[in-house]
Amino acid sequence: MNELNAHIKLVNEKVRFSAVSDANPGRPLTLDYVPPVGDGQGFAGLELLLLSFCGCVSTAVVALLRRSGNVAGYEARATGIRQENPLTLKKIVFSVKVFSGDIQASDVEKALAVASAISPVWLAVKGNVEVETDFSLVAP
Repeated sequence: MNELNAHIKLVNEKVRFSAVSDANPGRPLTLDYVPPVGDGQGFAGLELLLLSFCGCVSTAVVALLRRSGNVAGYEARATGIRQENPLTLKKIVFSVKVFSGDIQASDVEKALAVASAISPVWLAVKGNVEVETDFSLVAP
C-alpha cells in the first residue's frame, strides 16, 4: 500500500502547529488560524487545500502543455469561495496564465480537461466542491 504521512505538533497555547511530511521532514510548514482562536501566523487549512489544488493541477497542466509546445512561463491562482454554516469550501475558481508563442487556446482547454480527470487533488474535491476554470495566453 502506498502511504503518505503528515504530522503536526502543537507549538503554542492557541492553535499554531508545525507540520511536516515523511517525504519532507526538514521542511516544516506552520499552520494557524485567525484571531482570537489562533494568532494568524501560519496557513489555515483551506489555504493549504487551495495551494495543494493549485500545485497539483498545475503540475498536470504544464506537463500536458509541454507536449504541445514551449511553455515560457506559467502562473496560476486558485480562489476559494467559502460557505458559512457549516464553514466549507463550496467553489474553487482556478485561473491560469500561460506564456507561450506556440501553444493555442485549444491546447490549454484540453490540458485543463485532462487535468480534471488525472489530478489527485482535483479528484479528491470532485463532487464536493464546484470548480470553475479560466485561462489566458500571453506571448513571451
